[in-house]
Amino acid sequence: MSGPHIGVLALQGDVREHLAALRAVGAHAVPVRRHAELESVDALLLPGGESTTMSLLLRELELADPLRARLADGMPAYGSCAGMILLASEIADAGAEGRAALALAGIDMTVRRNAFGRQVDSFEGDIEFDGLDEPVHAVFIRAPWVERTGPGVQVLAEAAGHPVAVRQGPVLATSFHPEVTGDRRIHRLFVDIVTGQA
Repeated sequence: MSGPHIGVLALQGDVREHLAALRAVGAHAVPVRRHAELESVDALLLPGGESTTMSLLLRELELADPLRARLADGMPAYGSCAGMILLASEIADAGAEGRAALALAGIDMTVRRNAFGRQVDSFEGDIEFDGLDEPVHAVFIRAPWVERTGPGVQVLAEAAGHPVAVRQGPVLATSFHPEVTGDRRIHRLFVDIVTGQA
């Protein structure tokens, strides 16, 4: 396949759905669980799931520091929901010591976990997304929101008065789950970021 080689962090969460979405827009998408696999990809997608569980596994598999280093070196990345939390430079409610969610500092932002409420408060709706002609149907499941953005961060979408989609350079994050709707525009945007077309 001629498309960019994009990994999906395959520790927990919506891995299959993101792999399918990336492949549908022309990427060569592969699961990433090991350091060697991380080193072999052009970019990485961090899926939704449970941020503290994913953080624990990143530490156990000794992937946290290599991933932080690749992000610091400019590797393109996209995080949805829990992935957005992991890409933050600061987490407002990171959790208990030892089980705290990791802040990998891919985007200069402060994120609050489960900001929209618990599982029963999950919701969906159409939101305007900067750069897209039609609104995005966004599915929020125990979703975070962004409480602070640094000067280099572009806000792409908001809900309930808070940023829910942001970009800083080659790193993109959404608090919602585009992989579950069949709308591939955000995955296509990420591929375009990876290939330097956006």
